[in-house]
Amino acid sequence: MYSVSKEPKDSGFKIIAVNRKARHEFEFIDTFEVGIALTGTEVKSLRDGQVSLAESYATIRDGELFIKGMNIPQYAAGSYLNHEPTRTRKLLVHRREIKRLGQLIAEKRLTLVPTRIYFKRGLVKLEIALARGRMKYEKREAIKTREDKKRMDREMLRRR
Repeated sequence: MYSVSKEPKDSGFKIIAVNRKARHEFEFIDTFEVGIALTGTEVKSLRDGQVSLAESYATIRDGELFIKGMNIPQYAAGSYLNHEPTRTRKLLVHRREIKRLGQLIAEKRLTLVPTRIYFKRGLVKLEIALARGRMKYEKREAIKTREDKKRMDREMLRRR
């Protein structure tokens, strides 16, 4: 007889890094999960949690999607086979999605911004957002509404 465990199995989902600056600088319209083509030492460096998404962005070139400016430091135990930290990396997306994204970017003056990178069932995935840049006054409004909400929540807790 088999004993069935009631515990949920490990989903294999582990967030490596989040681009918090992007949420302040851009207004997200839609998000997409894409794969990313990496070398062995890049994956090992990601397992150590070393990556910076702060200055990175995605572009479409020759019908393919690439990410530029993403910094994955060299793996400490790597040898002469180590990778270049800020190289342009190919993103793995269906061709029809690339065409659709290209049309949206051209028509509506949008950009593709990486929001987070994570492991999903052992594979490295990147979440990119179709985003519109915020103006300075929009950033101030977002900060003001966030602070007002915090203040109201504090008052509600204090009155209980």
